[in-house]
Amino acid sequence: MDRSPLAVNETFLNDVRRNVQTAIAEDVGSGDINAALISKKQIVTARLITRTAGVFCGKPWADETCRQIDSSISTEWLVDDGQDVTPGDTLLMAYGPAQSLLTCERIMLNFVQLLSGTASIARLYVEAISGTNAMILDTRKTVPGLRTAQKYAVAVAGAKNHRMGLFDAYLIKENHIAAVGGIAESIYAARKQNPHIKIEIEVETIPQLLEAFEAGVDMVLLDNFSMKELREAVTLNKGNVPLEASGGITRENVTEIAQTGVDYISIGEITKNIEPMDLSMRFEPSK
Repeated sequence: MDRSPLAVNETFLNDVRRNVQTAIAEDVGSGDINAALISKKQIVTARLITRTAGVFCGKPWADETCRQIDSSISTEWLVDDGQDVTPGDTLLMAYGPAQSLLTCERIMLNFVQLLSGTASIARLYVEAISGTNAMILDTRKTVPGLRTAQKYAVAVAGAKNHRMGLFDAYLIKENHIAAVGGIAESIYAARKQNPHIKIEIEVETIPQLLEAFEAGVDMVLLDNFSMKELREAVTLNKGNVPLEASGGITRENVTEIAQTGVDYISIGEITKNIEPMDLSMRFEPSK
């Protein structure tokens, strides 16, 4: 299962453009009165460095920020998205009018530090389950308006994207089941509504898991199962449908969860509890 919506196509690029437009509107507003203190003729070199280690991410958003603010800015990237970086590394060299680069600075850094933080924590989870057959999935627990951006960061870190939203895949959860009237009833209704879309359903007990199997579900989310229950679910499943573990997952227990034999492990923390990468932009007048 790879439901990644993040091929770099026109839809992706439109999301990047909208993100940057929104960021510029909220930060620059009617104009950057601080940058206006500097001569339009002053040209500088800007060096972007990291103070912390992690996984770099965010080039499309940084480049688009420069393009929208001043297309005369030129950039030279020294890293790629998904690349490990260490404190003191230079990530980017940018050249152009000081006014424009000063206006770009905080907007660029906001995108890159958030997305690098997202990629960095996702990579930690990916590395924790290396050597198993499980894969890390993201969730819908993203910063509003930045879902494409954070899911891109997850993907470049080596994890997988779950559904993009409520429109592209079924994940029938506890409240849906209660409202529709049961597990089998929910699966039947989904099949009737959209017969070509795969159906995943959340279960909280082994009896519910067996009911989902009987109803012909395509994938099952095992919600807050104990280690013993996860192993039992894998045994009962016999490899017939993909199993996803979710709930109560930390970096301390994710390896053990992966070793139970589940196929996927979904983790809200990788897009929700982010420690941004510590970045700094240094300006040098061009000679």
